[in-house]
Amino acid sequence: MQIPQAFQTKINNAFGKEGEKWLNLLPKRVDIYLHKWKLVNHGPVMNLSYNYVLNVTDTEGNLYILKLGVPNADFANEIRTVQIYNGTGCARVIKAVPEEGVMLLEQLQPGTMLDTLETEEEQLVQFVNVWKAIRRPIPPREKQQTPFIADWFQGITTYRKTYREGDRIKEEHLLLAEQYIEEINQTTKGAALLHGDLHHENILYSMHKGWLAIDPKGVIGDEYYDTVSFLINKLEGKSNQRYVLRYRVKRLSELLQLEEKRLLKAAVALSTLYACWAQEDGVPEWKQTYQCTIWFSEFLAELLQ
Repeated sequence: MQIPQAFQTKINNAFGKEGEKWLNLLPKRVDIYLHKWKLVNHGPVMNLSYNYVLNVTDTEGNLYILKLGVPNADFANEIRTVQIYNGTGCARVIKAVPEEGVMLLEQLQPGTMLDTLETEEEQLVQFVNVWKAIRRPIPPREKQQTPFIADWFQGITTYRKTYREGDRIKEEHLLLAEQYIEEINQTTKGAALLHGDLHHENILYSMHKGWLAIDPKGVIGDEYYDTVSFLINKLEGKSNQRYVLRYRVKRLSELLQLEEKRLLKAAVALSTLYACWAQEDGVPEWKQTYQCTIWFSEFLAELLQ
């Protein structure tokens, strides 16, 4: 079984020794579940990130996705979140073994990504439809194991200790992020279950169900945060990235009836954290994410004038 080197590097950077151990066991684990669930392997998807994802069919030729990840609380939480969505606004999980880091999901056909739509406006409209479809209250307290997005922001403290000098995110933006996190937490009208990573590659088209989300992180927090991954995604290659980002912020504020200043504060906070994580994982694109943080800050300053 071929495992792309870029994928291996990403897993090693993100998970360390646990990731290395998981990669060594991956071929065997794939074989075990192909046999156990009577599946035929048709190869991995093209855009592997932090999970190994295979196109598979069952004995009757039905199409599915076999997804394997490092067994941990995050993977188990993704399974719980997909189960909560229960096929509404999100692809369904067929079966799963959380302790092994394995799940079988329905495969969306043709499965084209949101950025295949021709215009920014079309993409925004469909994003809004999916965003609304997956709104859910916090899971019942007795069953709740879902993390809080506020806990994610401990990553800024970790980053500050790791990168004290050199090519890094400026302290002024780290401080702004922390300020806005606190402000949003104090002014929230009620936390909800968030997807946590809702962007173009995680919204796919199904000829039977329309546009659906995939790969939720599953996190509890203010709903404004569930726009940020989309805002900063798929800007590369555009002739005027700053203009496109400004357009997205304005239109999402209008379409979702969100306060624009508050949305920008959430965007500064979360994009800063994303940039921290990306640099720590050795992802060169952290600078692109950080540029979005700078632009969000500029947009906010313009509104506050």
